[in-house]
Amino acid sequence: MNQIADMLKRNSLLLALVFVMILFEVTIRMTGHGSMFSPSNFTNIISQNSYVIVLAVGMLFCIIACGNIDLSVGSIVCLIGAIAGTLIVNMECDIYLSILICLVVGILIGAWHGFWIAYVRIPSFIVTLAGMLLFRGAALLVLNGLTISPFPSEYLRYFTSFIPAHRADAVSVTMIITVGLCLLYSAGVMLSRIKKQRKGYEVEPFSSLIFKIVIVVFALVGSGWLLGHNKGVPVILILLVVIVSVYAFIANETTTGRRLYALGGNEKAAKLSGVNTNRLVFLTYVNMGFLSAIAALVCVARFNSAAPTAGTGYELDAIGACFIGGASAYGGVGTIGGAVIGAVFMGVLNNGMSILGIDANWQRTVKGGVLLLAVVIDVLSKKRAR
Repeated sequence: MNQIADMLKRNSLLLALVFVMILFEVTIRMTGHGSMFSPSNFTNIISQNSYVIVLAVGMLFCIIACGNIDLSVGSIVCLIGAIAGTLIVNMECDIYLSILICLVVGILIGAWHGFWIAYVRIPSFIVTLAGMLLFRGAALLVLNGLTISPFPSEYLRYFTSFIPAHRADAVSVTMIITVGLCLLYSAGVMLSRIKKQRKGYEVEPFSSLIFKIVIVVFALVGSGWLLGHNKGVPVILILLVVIVSVYAFIANETTTGRRLYALGGNEKAAKLSGVNTNRLVFLTYVNMGFLSAIAALVCVARFNSAAPTAGTGYELDAIGACFIGGASAYGGVGTIGGAVIGAVFMGVLNNGMSILGIDANWQRTVKGGVLLLAVVIDVLSKKRAR
């Protein structure tokens, strides 16, 4: 019984996501609104929430580092989108050069924030709040209050196309990709566990690990089946898998990742251990700027426009995804997988309530309540641990 209780506790977030998805599916079917898991709607969920996952990955690193956040990411998305629209649509610049310029601008914005937060020691809340106003104003100046559209099809296909190109091959190609991902995930998790055991680290029980692998493989196979019966694998999903995999590796397998968790756990102890804490905080915000630029490029492709209102509320979605995914408001705790599950959780809430025709104001109320509940659980668990 203790093993079962421990297994359920370790995978509580995953189980909560499954429960919410089943609850919405039953409710939507009973009310005659169709199905959340129709192939087209499932693809739409991925497209709608791609920016949240990208931003949540970057935001997680900021939160792990001493509980910092970045309130400016929505404004950065708007500004980078405006720059992309100006370069690609208005000035007809080379697409690759335009993308490179957008990424560099995102990195420079992140470096601007990182300098004030890491070296001048101004609280991140103040710096990024100022950035939110500054870069939103800059975006409005670039756009002159107007929407830039449409983007050329050559640019759109980098983010909105599908694999394979021919729909007739969608099911077979998608399932081959899905099986490959299942094998890679299972092998990666098992090898990581063996590596930790050899080094004498504490590992989760084998039964809990198998349970998690089964749930993830089941989800991957189901997702592959749904995608295959629509248009195939969205290119944006491949981009998300690459981003999540790279940052999960950095967080779990590199010295930088371990130093980041050490910084969030106890900054003074990390500094005494030889960690350059200022440089690490600086780099987390540089990284946040970089990922905000990627999110902006994804968003302008999805909407086929660069609008003055783009990015509104994006920072709240990213922060909410991290805290719902188990990140601690005190820093030092959180996983990439948890942030992704949190982002999917937010996406399922949005999509499910939209299908049911729930008013947008009530949707915000529910999302705010879920976020508050996640933070309250984190605070109470910390008090019990003490």
